[in-house]
Amino acid sequence: MTHPLLADAQAKMRRALDHTLHEFSTIHTGKANPTMVETVSVEAYGSSMRLKECAVVSTPDARMILIQPWDKSLVQAIVKGIQMANLGFNPTVDGGYVRIPLPEMSRERRLDFVKVANRLAEEGRVHVRNARRDSIESVKKAKLSEDETKRLEKDIQTATDKTIAEINQHLAAKEKELTTV
Repeated sequence: MTHPLLADAQAKMRRALDHTLHEFSTIHTGKANPTMVETVSVEAYGSSMRLKECAVVSTPDARMILIQPWDKSLVQAIVKGIQMANLGFNPTVDGGYVRIPLPEMSRERRLDFVKVANRLAEEGRVHVRNARRDSIESVKKAKLSEDETKRLEKDIQTATDKTIAEINQHLAAKEKELTTV
């Protein structure tokens, strides 16, 4: 049976990993992907909403993102939100739709995205290490036997190493995806 403190540490590390992977999915690789714009903030109905809450985001082909707002009056707010998000996209209005053509990526742009991926991976690793630190502090405060404390600390370190290795694997895959033309 897994100790509750270990299970808690693993859950925190899993959340850090999932967050990092989600951040990776927002990095532009030259292929259109709805996640690139789904979290863009749009001013709608007097409040700020995420794009995916007020429109359908699709990719009709590898170089185009198509946004179909549920309410046609939001088209300009969506265009403004995308421009304000500073993603490097140039949205165009096409009737009741917003189209985002993706430019061909230059070598420099790809290398910039590799740097972004590395920064996101490092943030993920820091979150994992923070979860380890917090969990080890909890183990020490729990007043367990010395053997159990050592075993839990070792298990937490193993979980940390495994999660960081997984982040590194995904980073390597993302770098390969970004540098392959």
